[in-house]
Amino acid sequence: MLRIARWIKRQIESQLATNQPGKLGISRLESKSNNFPSLFPNKVKIDRVATGFQFTEGPIWFAEENYLLFSDIPANKIFQLTPDGKLTIFREPSNNSNGLTRDKQGRLIACEHGTRRVTRTEKDGSITVLVDKFQGKKLNSPNDVVVKSDGAIYFTDPPYGIKPEQQEQPIQGVYRLTSDGNEIIVVADDFNKPNGLAFSPDEKKLYIDDSERRHIRVFDVQADGTLANDRIFYDMNIKQAGLPDGMKVDVQGHIYCTGAGGVWVFDREGNHLGTIVTPEQPANCAWGDRDWQSLYITAQTSVYKIRVNIPGISFA
Repeated sequence: MLRIARWIKRQIESQLATNQPGKLGISRLESKSNNFPSLFPNKVKIDRVATGFQFTEGPIWFAEENYLLFSDIPANKIFQLTPDGKLTIFREPSNNSNGLTRDKQGRLIACEHGTRRVTRTEKDGSITVLVDKFQGKKLNSPNDVVVKSDGAIYFTDPPYGIKPEQQEQPIQGVYRLTSDGNEIIVVADDFNKPNGLAFSPDEKKLYIDDSERRHIRVFDVQADGTLANDRIFYDMNIKQAGLPDGMKVDVQGHIYCTGAGGVWVFDREGNHLGTIVTPEQPANCAWGDRDWQSLYITAQTSVYKIRVNIPGISFA
């Protein structure tokens, strides 16, 4: 727990969050393009739906059960939040879970800092360890995760949750685990701090951000699941607090990436359309509600929600 607490301290310091406990900033839509307001209903509001946490991350919506799960990393808990605002503890301890997603059978997939592994929660509640090593060495600190339609799991592995002397992997890699769990390969090995990742709607592209370099890269996804032809999608390195982190994509291909000041929104061509300015520095986001037209945003001590006009990709 001590190393997780130290990681949280470094994470918050690196983001240089401007808000103070008990004080909220101003929420608004900051347009960079005439097209940006059309993504949201008229007079849309950014609502705080839950608060009082230590550091929130990894939101994921469960449509059948009609609730949101999210991690509170230093609290060592996964919380469950229903649309009516009811908050309960889903799992404690969570092994300091960070990124969460679902596989194509609807099972929870979790990146765990404390155990340096990726796990799956079975329908009976038991937990299966999917991967905790690569080439016989411990993973660094699995951070965020997505699942492709063929069942393959892609996750990022920066060293945020460990001390430098604990790192066994020579890289901060991005990995692909086959759907049967029999093969794990490195699909990208030249990131400084790989973090959030998301597929385009047709899964022909994979977006991955590098928190240390403060940019988003995009890769072409090959037929065998490997990545090729990477390029900078957008450089988010501005003189403002906040780092690129969690990322999601809607059904039309708009990219929503947490960053300095809020959630940055891009079109498929890499144009910055605008920013959802949040009261606290955000770390991740997820689509939710029955119509997938709500964006839930985990931001330090709170969870926020904003309605959108274009649905997000389910399970993403």
